Amino acid sequence: MVNPINAGDTAWILVCCSLVLLMTPALALFYGGMVRRKNVLSTLTLSYIFMALIGVQWVVYGYSLAFGSDIKGLIGGLNFVGFTGVDALPNGNYSKTIPHGLFAAFQMMFAVITPALITGAFVERVKFKSFLLFSLLWATLVYDPLCHWVWGQGGWLKEMGVLDFAGGTVVHIAAGFSALAFALVIGPRKGYGKSPMEPNNIPLTVLGAGLLWVGWFGFNAGSALAANGIAVNALLTTNTSAATAGLVWMLLSWLDGRPSTLGIATGMVVGLAAVTPASGYVTPLAAMVIGGVAAPLSYYTMRFRDRRKLDESLDVWACHGISSSWGMVATGLFATMAVNSNGTNGLFFGNPGQIGVQLFAVMVTIIYCFGVTYVLAKLLSWSIGLRVTVMEEEVGLDISSHGERSYS
Repeated sequence: MVNPINAGDTAWILVCCSLVLLMTPALALFYGGMVRRKNVLSTLTLSYIFMALIGVQWVVYGYSLAFGSDIKGLIGGLNFVGFTGVDALPNGNYSKTIPHGLFAAFQMMFAVITPALITGAFVERVKFKSFLLFSLLWATLVYDPLCHWVWGQGGWLKEMGVLDFAGGTVVHIAAGFSALAFALVIGPRKGYGKSPMEPNNIPLTVLGAGLLWVGWFGFNAGSALAANGIAVNALLTTNTSAATAGLVWMLLSWLDGRPSTLGIATGMVVGLAAVTPASGYVTPLAAMVIGGVAAPLSYYTMRFRDRRKLDESLDVWACHGISSSWGMVATGLFATMAVNSNGTNGLFFGNPGQIGVQLFAVMVTIIYCFGVTYVLAKLLSWSIGLRVTVMEEEVGLDISSHGERSYS
């Protein structure tokens, strides 16, 4: 017997679906403000294009690979290709009180923004056609299988008992360590470390950060897939972690000189990424610890990256990969069934084994995503090339790749 659709749950997830989609143009603004004037449109396009590219890929086969009938815990089958059978009725495995089509649409928004996060690693120098091909391959070979492992019915990490409420592994660790791999292959921007590369518009980045914060309520609270107490808890923990991380980042930058506006905005995003896997399993006080620890972890990872002269341009690895790795571990510490009876307890609530499960998931995600991304980037570099020419980079990608200027 098919469960009846709950109007309240459906309305809430419709709103959350829109909020998560908003995060992709918000990310475009966040990144766009941090690059040089000659690369603003290019950077915006690197994010925006995923609403089109993954918007098609997900319907054609991506959703089926992620959430189709399980094949040995590794990948979904092809039963949902072309959204066949993805209709207005609930699906007992994923969407008990909302239409199956709405669940698929909500998950699509995650699939859209995840590869967009990676683009911060290679702005200002990537060849657009190579970027498009890489993105399609990455979504197919990295995102879709990993999504099935963690969230798909029968996925092997899910069956192990891994807790990842809204995408610590699937979204942030995957994007962060893939960004690191790509940056190592493509190499630094021309003049990196010698010529000034100051942000062109910090207010644009601050606006993007604010919109990301708002959209993250849909990202995390919507992952409850219902208008219930777990969604409320996820919203509260999301806000608390972001607020704490922003304050701690401000203090850290103050100790190093002056409280940076760009730094405060970055710290807030770090707090949001860190609490993502834990948001539906931990209390607001635990979220305060998660955000408070995430800020220095990411802050000093950025300093380390800078000392090593690694041009991972917009610090996707530090802000998303490192912070959400901590968030996954913290879930194993602070998770409590008093918040979510569908989860499990962590170390501090009598279940030390959960730490091992969470650490294993983090390591598997890092190795798989870094490895596959590195190989993909190398193959593209050897074949059609990853970088624009020196002259195109000097002129700027707005003109050389898109034939337009962001500013007259």
